[in-house]
Amino acid sequence: MSGTVTAPGDAPARAPGAPRRRFRRPGRALLPYLLVLPALIAELAIHVIPMIVGVWMSLLHLTQFFIRNWTAAPYGGLTNYRVAVDANGPIAKDLFHSFLITVAVTVLVVAGAWLFGLAAAVFLERPFRGRGTLRTLFLVPYALPVFTAVITWRFMFQRDAGMVNAVLSDELHLTHGHPFWLLGGNSFVALVVISVWRLWPFAFLTLTAGLQSIPGDLYEAAAIDGAGFVRRLRSVTLPLLRPVNRVLLLVLFLWTFNDFNTAYILFEQPPADADMISIHIYNASFLTWNFGLGSAMSVLLLAFLLVVTLGYLGAGRLRSRHA
Repeated sequence: MSGTVTAPGDAPARAPGAPRRRFRRPGRALLPYLLVLPALIAELAIHVIPMIVGVWMSLLHLTQFFIRNWTAAPYGGLTNYRVAVDANGPIAKDLFHSFLITVAVTVLVVAGAWLFGLAAAVFLERPFRGRGTLRTLFLVPYALPVFTAVITWRFMFQRDAGMVNAVLSDELHLTHGHPFWLLGGNSFVALVVISVWRLWPFAFLTLTAGLQSIPGDLYEAAAIDGAGFVRRLRSVTLPLLRPVNRVLLLVLFLWTFNDFNTAYILFEQPPADADMISIHIYNASFLTWNFGLGSAMSVLLLAFLLVVTLGYLGAGRLRSRHA
């Protein structure tokens, strides 16, 4: 019986075909964590720590008398939360009214932005002359700064000198006289129109990217089988866009529900028909100087958005499993 004899101090010979061991340096194992560390620190500093501080502030009677030293504010426990959800109190009634307004605006804006985005993406799916120019023009509302876009719409919605009344009333005769668009019930319409105008290019961009991943052979096979445009849209396009739509609708919902800039720039102090909940919480904190109550409202809003988001994602996973 023969064997391989190795001298003392020599490495044993590797058998033919045996896998070679790879030795990693300790620094390479730490490299991924070092690369993630700056983003983790930024996330802690920008989101996590302020969120924890906000939760703690919601448990205090923090008013204008304790602004210089807010840690000295008396501890109130869940008092602020009781005031915010007390159905018989005026504060809770106003908060619930703002919540309903925000839900209505969000539903209309998400539906409108998605429909306009889908229509534009399907229309520009096939190549034709001028398609690149139209795509660029469609993305202009999304590229404009929020302040510039909303201020422009604010001038357009002016009663006497605005272009909206000039077109609807003077040219098309669709309205009687020059209505106020930034007051009363029309303020809700103005807010929805501007929000849809700002968000639909993002839906268009996302759905265009999703359409690029659908093979053209499926449309050709459906056309050979006699499927028309509506049938191809319903049986091919929408089912294959379902993963994209799942993420898109969630993002549009969160952006619209949390939107502060549009309503604040458009109205400064929104009327009751356009009182978004973000503006309501801002007023409760910085106009009445009750930062504890405003923090409690913010925590309640955060909890609501978390429940909706987790429920939406869970329902999507269950649907995927059943499918």
